[in-house]
Amino acid sequence: MTITITLPARTRAQLIASTIHVVRGGSKVLSNVDLTITPGTRVGIVGENGRGKSTLLHVLAEILTPDSGTVLRIGTLGIAEQEMPTDDGRTVGDLITEQLADSRAALRAFDLSADALAAQSPGAEKIFAEALNAAETLDAWDADRRVDVALESLGAVTDRQKLLSELSVGQRYRVRLACLLGAEHDFLLLDEPTNHLDQQGLDYLTDQLRGSQGGIVVVSHDRALLTDVATQILDLDPSRDGIPRLYGGGYLGYKEGRAAERERWVDEYEQQRAEHSRLTQDLATAQNRLVSGWRPPKGTGKHQRQTRAPGLVRSVHRRRDDLENHRVTAPEPPLEFRMPELSARPGVTLIQAVEVAVDGRMPSVTTLFLESGSKFVVSGPNGAGKSTFLNVLAGTLAPSTGEIHHARGARIAYLAQESPVATTLRARDAFNAHLGTLTSAGTLKEGEMISLKSLGILSSADLNRPVRELSMGQQRRLDLAMALATKPHVLLLDEPSNHLSIALVDELTEGLHLTKAAVIIATHDRQLRRDLASWQHINLANPKENWSGSSTFEGRAS
Repeated sequence: MTITITLPARTRAQLIASTIHVVRGGSKVLSNVDLTITPGTRVGIVGENGRGKSTLLHVLAEILTPDSGTVLRIGTLGIAEQEMPTDDGRTVGDLITEQLADSRAALRAFDLSADALAAQSPGAEKIFAEALNAAETLDAWDADRRVDVALESLGAVTDRQKLLSELSVGQRYRVRLACLLGAEHDFLLLDEPTNHLDQQGLDYLTDQLRGSQGGIVVVSHDRALLTDVATQILDLDPSRDGIPRLYGGGYLGYKEGRAAERERWVDEYEQQRAEHSRLTQDLATAQNRLVSGWRPPKGTGKHQRQTRAPGLVRSVHRRRDDLENHRVTAPEPPLEFRMPELSARPGVTLIQAVEVAVDGRMPSVTTLFLESGSKFVVSGPNGAGKSTFLNVLAGTLAPSTGEIHHARGARIAYLAQESPVATTLRARDAFNAHLGTLTSAGTLKEGEMISLKSLGILSSADLNRPVRELSMGQQRRLDLAMALATKPHVLLLDEPSNHLSIALVDELTEGLHLTKAAVIIATHDRQLRRDLASWQHINLANPKENWSGSSTFEGRAS
């Protein structure tokens, strides 16, 4: 019986991507990407939504073949993608078995070799030694325990008989992440791993990544994770020469290096524009002289009186050609989110939630009176009912106990954790259809509508792309735009930083601080929670801890 086992390379492991180019639909997604990962390397990949971060992970995992460039890997690899199939009837136990396949195989090989050794079969000693080495290299005897610890620490489902299709998106992701951490691959590729984790899970993940002996590549917009984990940052946003930049010094080194890089880019571009302008003027002057047959005044030497205009024209042309050959592209202006003006309704209690609870989903009995301008952060571990509470407030879920009342005419917008199934409509058409629904329902009047372009949330090119062709981050941007299109008096946001770029989260945070609308946010994003530290607090795990960070407490939670 032959048992196939893939052993990790450990200290010999290498993952090298060279001059990676990927084109999709005629548009460049990745260009000139070079990256080397060795044991102990922890690289964070950043960039605006749609820059190809997830695509790069697929290339590194050899799921996607680049249009040009090469990937060399020595060692084992595990990847956590943003999307996860669940229609194949797999259980939690099946997922664990897949990730621990080599450890399980090594233990079977060890048992068989031990039996052969006991029976004194020919060559049994060599086979036993090889099997023992494989099991020890994989630390196979401890593999299941490692997964169990990870499942518990991440707050994941531990019932191995449970179908993945019966779990929520967050539960599935936590199970998969636990399996990957327990497998101890040479390389771990993680796409937005902090989505769906509570504080305990975030702390555990951070500790595991910092203590890993393998190579880590993480795509993340979680500023706290990048700060705590990454030793290098690969920036896929545009640069002056089109080559992605790799910054040392962790997240702080990236922020400082990126700012200096952009300043140099702008300076170099402005200098080149000035030089182009000067050369254009020189060329025009020389051409005028050529047409008029201008010569130096009489009394000048014979040879000096010969017109120098043709030579000057040629010289200027040569200089302009040289500039064109080394042309610096104009710095691409980043998308800049603009928070729309949202109306307030002073003196009106917009939502009254009186002793609400939901059986099996939100056990804590909670009361909240929400007025214009109120700002709340909802916290609690996974399972405390944060999303359920927001659904109750939005009116999309009836509480099992208690009462919920909305003020007459109050516009309430809810941004859920996950995007709906992507449509084939173009982004701008999907948005306009949403506006049409709002006006038809009488929620908005014609004069109250806002344009998608005015929000600065999607590029002109992305506005014309089908929604299903947008990245998850771009779809999330569209979801946010649709929520804001309601011109809400109350904005309910469930993990709003999920999938969004770092810059957009910063801009959105600033807009939420300033808006007159009431805002309630459920988030585990550590940096966002720090940025919202002055907001009032609703802790669904322990209502007695609820507090107000301001002098006036406009809502109450009990």
